[in-house]
Amino acid sequence: MKKVILRLFALSLCLPLCACGGQAADHSPEPTRSGAADVPFTDVPADADYAEAVAWCHEKGILKGISDTTFEPDTSLSRAMLVTALYRAAGEPAVSGAPGFTDTRAGTWYSNAVVWANQQGVVRGYGNGLFGTDDPVSVEQMEVILARYTGKEQEWVGDPTKAQAAVRAQVAVALMAALKAETPGPEVTPEPAPEGGRVLVAYFSNTNNTKGVAEKIAACFDHADLYQIVPEVPYTAADLNYNTDCRANREQNDPEARPAISGSVEDWEDYDVVFLGYPIWWGVPPKIMQTFMESYDFGGKTVIPFCTSGSSGYNDRAVQELAGDDVTWLTGRRFSGGAGQEAVESWVDSLGLEF
Repeated sequence: MKKVILRLFALSLCLPLCACGGQAADHSPEPTRSGAADVPFTDVPADADYAEAVAWCHEKGILKGISDTTFEPDTSLSRAMLVTALYRAAGEPAVSGAPGFTDTRAGTWYSNAVVWANQQGVVRGYGNGLFGTDDPVSVEQMEVILARYTGKEQEWVGDPTKAQAAVRAQVAVALMAALKAETPGPEVTPEPAPEGGRVLVAYFSNTNNTKGVAEKIAACFDHADLYQIVPEVPYTAADLNYNTDCRANREQNDPEARPAISGSVEDWEDYDVVFLGYPIWWGVPPKIMQTFMESYDFGGKTVIPFCTSGSSGYNDRAVQELAGDDVTWLTGRRFSGGAGQEAVESWVDSLGLEF
């Protein structure tokens, strides 16, 4: 037992976790219940304090039962099950490459989720090529995951009272609380922006997380154009394997790196407002964003950056310093890959844009 606890402790120190998880009943609020839930499982009483969350997760296809009739609310949740739930919540974006761990197998029910979680920095392995596929997740790890998924910061402290394995009922409660709740960014005073004009949402997205947020931003306007920043040489899974001397590592460490972009924005001069989206790689925007910034004159435009990240905070310094002086640069926002339309609209509304 001591070895298990020490292993969980070491895992939590090395993982940049972000997404949703479960919490013990005495550490997290229970969901608001309006009455007995319509639960499809025989081992979940309709009046249980977690029944509504189990029913909601089942309906959304996020956390399924052990069988058609059983949920097993008191059993622990493995790491493979957790990343699969998060992958489903993110919309199961397309992935490429193999899981890349010695204890995982390609073509399994969890393999795409492991690839996605690793590429996004959601959950990394123990080291030594291990993912810990069947290992349980502790309550404290789940609390840290949930906090970071909702855009908050919570440090791992190794609380021994939370070292026990989280169970499926706790995960269901946490998932529903995180995914149903509106999680707007910090309150800010709206900055003035020019009235009228056309809106462009330009974004770089390698695994479709940033693409999803960009599409939700465009949907906030009656007329907005989407432009995907596409590298001339696409990034492969090997290019993003941060444990090696990969292409992305070399680019991010080279101040002069400017990956080439395929294509260009038509009628650039006609856009007055530009949303600028990108994932966070190693704590900063990918170097291809600097290529994009240096390819156009941003003078007179309003620029609103946004980023997606599994664990890193919001960062726009490298791109903002290339925009020039005659630019209105509004406050940006970091989103998780599974951000909902309501959360995106809440942020866009807070910007004070008028059209």
